[in-house]
Order: sequence, then C-alpha cells, then structure tokens
Amino acid sequence: MESLNQETQAEEVKPVEEKTNWVRFFLDVVETVVLAVVLFVGINAVSARVRVDGFSMRPTLEDGEFLLVNKLSYFFGDVKRGDIIVFHFPLNPEEELIKRVIGLPGDHIVVQNNQVFVNEQLLNEPYIAQAPLYQGDWVVAEDHLFVLGDNRNNSNDSKDWGMLPEENVVGKAVLIYWPPPMWSLLEHTEALASH
Repeated sequence: MESLNQETQAEEVKPVEEKTNWVRFFLDVVETVVLAVVLFVGINAVSARVRVDGFSMRPTLEDGEFLLVNKLSYFFGDVKRGDIIVFHFPLNPEEELIKRVIGLPGDHIVVQNNQVFVNEQLLNEPYIAQAPLYQGDWVVAEDHLFVLGDNRNNSNDSKDWGMLPEENVVGKAVLIYWPPPMWSLLEHTEALASH
C-alpha cells in the first residue's frame, strides 16, 4: 500500500514540474522578444543603415556600399565642413541622399576656374573625383547647408537644387560596413583651406 501511495505522489508531482517548465520556457521567450524589440528600437533611435545608390560620392563611396549613420552626432556637436551626411532630399523628403558639407550658414561659396572657394578661401579637396567643370556663386542661408557630391561633375546636389535645410539632416555617416572588403571608417576631412 505504501509503494502504491508513493507512485501516486510521484505522478501528481510530475505534471506540476511540466507546467513549471512550460511557464519558464514561455517567460524566457517573452523576455528574449522584449529584449530584442528594445535593442532594435534603441539601435534605430541612435543609428541608421543606408545603402549608397549611385556614383555621386565616388571615389569616397561606391554604389551598393552600406553605411552606418550616427543619428545623434548633431545633438552633441555642430555640422562641420567636410562632414559626410545623410539627409532627406528637400524636393522629395521620402528619398535620402548622401553628400559632403561644403558650406555652413552664412558662408559664401564660389566655384570658378575648377576650384571651390568658401569665404574667399580655396578648399583643399583631396577626396574629389575630378575638379568641378561648372561655375556658380551662392550664399548659404541661416539654418541651411551647402552640400556637394565628391564626384562633382556627376552629382545632383546644392549647385542644382539649392540649400539643404538643417532640419533635413538624418545624421553623420561614420563607416562602411558592407561589403566586408570595403569595411572602413569614413574620413571627414576638414575641408577649410589653405590661403
């Protein structure tokens, strides 16, 4: 009788253990999903991943490369000449473009004789594909930026559509992460020139 009683107790304990294991498993799954969502939202709040589409930033960036963009860069610091930025295209805010900052608010930009001048200073631009074959004269409005592609003669940029509102800036491009052979930190050359 005693052994029958022990078997009955063993049978009663087993379902409680199974139930506890399923509850623990379910809680682990919920914790993992919540943690993944929190990490995803957190990472997307501070960074973006962007694919380079086209050749306007060549030779610095190539078509098809993927970039990591720091969305918090300009909460803690100011945009500088030479920064490579991602922004919402003013003529189509659904589209994101990537260009280099050449002019800051109040700057006077002149392109002549295949050279770019900012406030009468020649820019030192070792990153461009070819010297500009166009001319122009612009004054950057308050709360705006003047941006150009590194592939100067094959880029749709501020010379074509005007100034970029600072509020359109998504963030600063910081590194190429795909494809792996091209992995590198982006150099944000301080473009202000030599006299």
